[in-house]
Amino acid sequence: MSEFKSPNFRNEDGSAAPDIVGVTTFTSPYYFVPPSGTTAERPSGDGLAPGMLRFNTDIGRLEVWRNDHWATILGESPNLGNQLVTNSAGGTGTRAISCGGQSAPSTKTDSIDYITVETLGNSQDFGDLSQGQINSPVGGASRTRGLCQGGSLVPARQSTVESVTIASTGSAVDYGDLSVARSEAGCITNQTRSIVGGGADPSSDSNVMDYGEIAGSGTYVDFGDLVDDREAVGGGISNGVRGLFYGGSNPLQNTIEFVTISTLGNSQEFGDLRDNTDRRKNGCSNAIRGIIASGISPTSNKGIEFLTIATKGNTQFFGELTSARRSVSAVASPTRGVFMGGEVAPTPTPQNTIDYITIMTTGNAVDFGDLDHDGATNGVATGMAHFSNGHGGL
Repeated sequence: MSEFKSPNFRNEDGSAAPDIVGVTTFTSPYYFVPPSGTTAERPSGDGLAPGMLRFNTDIGRLEVWRNDHWATILGESPNLGNQLVTNSAGGTGTRAISCGGQSAPSTKTDSIDYITVETLGNSQDFGDLSQGQINSPVGGASRTRGLCQGGSLVPARQSTVESVTIASTGSAVDYGDLSVARSEAGCITNQTRSIVGGGADPSSDSNVMDYGEIAGSGTYVDFGDLVDDREAVGGGISNGVRGLFYGGSNPLQNTIEFVTISTLGNSQEFGDLRDNTDRRKNGCSNAIRGIIASGISPTSNKGIEFLTIATKGNTQFFGELTSARRSVSAVASPTRGVFMGGEVAPTPTPQNTIDYITIMTTGNAVDFGDLDHDGATNGVATGMAHFSNGHGGL
């Protein structure tokens, strides 16, 4: 057995402490400070021993070396479910939910599914929407409550907003209405407020931003305007203070705009997407970085891009999805982004793929599992509302 020896330790008052020989454990009534650094400063290569510990200053969490990669230690997560309640699902972690959607113009669903982001596996049934089968609603959430907002019941655009309690399972209940009925909008949220931007309203594309208080109910009120009228707007990226809308179509847009969630007013310029030929992109975020995936250019693609929410600028290349598709649903925990479903263009063939990335790194997505939306793994898989109770705005 090798020996560890040092004669140079000192007490806090500067006096000499005992020599340490062969010590395998430390005890202290205070704390232990491990080495720290950014993601880019992670040690790599030969010589790393399993169990090495460091604090990642980019994501604010401990990491441990697992012999082939740095694994994040999740020190906290919201408890989900109460196993003493009949309709409640047990487990811990960040829960992500998808609602509604379609696999073809004539095939829509009222299904609600969920996954636990920190795990791997197929989605599970949560319940049903109350308004029936609907396409292209938009989702948003606090830590406790999720909202499914607007959408299309062919051919009419809808203003209906429904809510679910994320930690339970069961059917959605009525919340109220958007100020303007529309589908294919974007949404950003923090713990208190849900802001819906753009989309296709009953007569044209819209630049409207309206908002509701997530814990409340009733009709949304005006927030301000996006720079342009457009549908297929991307959202889902916020850090609790700032939220981003991006992309869209009619005509195609590559602009990224931001709002300060707690205020009112029109959006302001943030930067540009890497590719202005893409639309139907969806995104997610932790509190630092936003991730945007997929799109049409003019067919489906695999591209993933990222940005830093607190700064302004254009997106940068992150990696690729496991398969090319558009209109994926994107959700996040503090460490992981997950992309669910989507369809292959130009023929709208639905996909049941779920894959994931680690937000604070770069690289290609990895398989997570499959969608079991509407009770069939080849079922409805595009145009879904999506949200989680662990995204960057919380």
